Amino acid sequence: MAVSLYPPTNPIVLIPARLAATRLPGKPLIDIAGEPMIVHVWRRAMEAEIGPVVVATPDPAIIAAIEAVGGQAQLTGFEHQSGSDRIAEALDRLDPGCRHDAVINVQGDLPILAPETIRAPFRLLADSAVDIATPVALAADDERDNSDVVKAVFEPIGAHAGKALYFTRLPAPSGTGPLYHHIGLYAYRRAALQAFVAAPQSALEKRERLEQLRALSLGLNVHVAVVDTVPLGVDTQADLDRARGLLEPTRSAPETIKITT
Repeated sequence: MAVSLYPPTNPIVLIPARLAATRLPGKPLIDIAGEPMIVHVWRRAMEAEIGPVVVATPDPAIIAAIEAVGGQAQLTGFEHQSGSDRIAEALDRLDPGCRHDAVINVQGDLPILAPETIRAPFRLLADSAVDIATPVALAADDERDNSDVVKAVFEPIGAHAGKALYFTRLPAPSGTGPLYHHIGLYAYRRAALQAFVAAPQSALEKRERLEQLRALSLGLNVHVAVVDTVPLGVDTQADLDRARGLLEPTRSAPETIKITT
């Protein structure tokens, strides 16, 4: 069920962020290489050069951090079940006239995200059959049985893309062959985002604790872009130490990946 018949022409990148984290409280403002983590993510999104980049947050302190480096942020309400709900509110506030026809949802805890990992799923929206696109990468051997690593099951379309069939925390599909680690970054057609947030949680979404299953239950066409690298997500102190080790000594650019279209 495609919700649009044309490639998007005016995308926007939104980064949901909030201070109320359970494992690393206040993590968007944690210092890495002299800047808050959310500023690093904003910079990576700006480097993707897709469209305007806006941080969506309920916290004035995050807005102040982004505005201090010349960025834009949008205040949202506190009560949201997911980042998708938060960016939908921000988009309605920023663009009530619906000028932006696509939105890329970038997680706010990916300070070393390669800009190409943002571009790759967005490019898939050029196909009018695609409602939502999201990146995946080969899972490491030690991730096979890790329930914190979401696996994407998809039918390949060429070597670097595919049509998503399911997402699960289990090692799937069964049998021999590669497993793919799903990266929680989404490129939505605006109509698809609106349909998604308007729908109630699906039964499988609740069971697997994966919101992308709601999109599949709605009949939205979700495609995956196969990239080479899983970005470092900062959820624990160990993740934070690794991010600091990668960024602080040389203030290095984010890791690069090669994508073939």
